Amino acid sequence: MTVLADTRAILLVEDNAADAGLAVEELRASDHAPDVRVAKDGDDALAQLRAHGDGTVRRPDVVVLDLNLPRQGGLATLAELKSDAELRRIPVIVLTTSKSQDEINRCYELGAAAVLNKPLRLSDYRAMLSALDRFWIGHVRFPDGC
Repeated sequence: MTVLADTRAILLVEDNAADAGLAVEELRASDHAPDVRVAKDGDDALAQLRAHGDGTVRRPDVVVLDLNLPRQGGLATLAELKSDAELRRIPVIVLTTSKSQDEINRCYELGAAAVLNKPLRLSDYRAMLSALDRFWIGHVRFPDGC
């Protein structure tokens, strides 16, 4: 299957299967219907980001990264992604339940495009996903070659 060039792609890095399933469902059902792939941890995300090039899978336009991940955590993943010359231009939106300002500051220092608090209520989570879709998929222009 070849991915259409005008279809936006999102890599969702989320270890919680319920949260990931809901996000994929909501985003794919949106007006913009992005191609959404899921990575269960930072190692999986980096492997997926580096394994492109056969014409069937393209690099995502946006990475949505949960901070609390098993194995390689979100901050380490963000740092590695932003230190990679081939990946650093991909915008990373961090999702976190943390209220720690130090952690939020660290995300921006490492190159996050945005930090969003992950809502606990289902309706708020859906609203956040809708806003993310409208802005990042519906309005943002991306650099070539991401």
